Amino acid sequence: MTLYCGIDLHSNNVLISIINENDQLVSEKRLTNSLPLILAHLSPYQTELSAVVVESTYNWYWLVDGLMEAGYPVLLANTVAIQQYQGIKHTNDASDARYLAHLLRLGILPTGYIYPQPLRFVRDLLRRRLLLVQQRTAQLLSLQTLLARHTGQHLPVAKIKQLTVSTMPELLTQTWVCYCAQQMMCTILQLGKQITEIETVVEKQCQQYPQYELIISIPGIGRILGMTILLETGDIKRFMYPSHYASYARCVPSDKISNGKSKGQNNRKNGNRYLAMAFVEAAHYAAIWDDTIKRHYQRKCKTAPLMVAKKAIANKLARACYHMLKNNEGFDVNKAFR
Repeated sequence: MTLYCGIDLHSNNVLISIINENDQLVSEKRLTNSLPLILAHLSPYQTELSAVVVESTYNWYWLVDGLMEAGYPVLLANTVAIQQYQGIKHTNDASDARYLAHLLRLGILPTGYIYPQPLRFVRDLLRRRLLLVQQRTAQLLSLQTLLARHTGQHLPVAKIKQLTVSTMPELLTQTWVCYCAQQMMCTILQLGKQITEIETVVEKQCQQYPQYELIISIPGIGRILGMTILLETGDIKRFMYPSHYASYARCVPSDKISNGKSKGQNNRKNGNRYLAMAFVEAAHYAAIWDDTIKRHYQRKCKTAPLMVAKKAIANKLARACYHMLKNNEGFDVNKAFR
């Protein structure tokens, strides 16, 4: 008899429910987050399990990777796309786990993409770089404010980046204020060093893939944006159509239209926010450096707000990127912006 397993994952424990073809409960147990304990519990049912469904939470890596290495077919439940069950007065972890198994049995389980393990870690490292960049920017702005407060000068960020720890006493005469500014500068320099190191390591990995050279051939896309798009996209074959990829990159409108009238917005945050930022930034630079894209952008600006025009350029770049990665062909501006 075929069995179906649903796992409700939490920060320190899991609840495992196994049902049969008749939707009857076969086994249910709560375990601590220990892979050996979970594998031991599932072992008697391994040959009969159709698949194991794991709830997509912030900490699914260890469980999904461990189950896959042990030979279990694993599916990652897309919790955003799952319709909440109605008519139940009381829900708990057991009902959640059973519901995942139930959806699997019916063949209507919305699933997420399980990014391959080696590149997933490189992608996460690049995301860590973005966090460090944001922290460095916060420190730069804080130092800019401190200098303005104590000197009356509003220094541009470009000039602040040229300052060093040893030059701070020339600007700030008060001992403790100068010491505070020096500590900020030390943090900025250390963050900059870490950012550079991460960029070097990640780019070495990306250069092993020919798709990276294709991506950075697009106007407006340099090293950082190229690495971001490559790693956040993953396998392009998981997107059936260019529109699916553009939607994943949040480059399509999310309006809800009824009888020709707007009735609000759908889930506009559904998709990959890192890809969204990358393509919008690429659109900004592409409209500067490429004459054809610049003319297209200027025409859009005449009929739509600036950000809508940039989103339109980002949409076209995303679709062009899809075709380039899928067909292994170079960028053709006349095809993308005809």
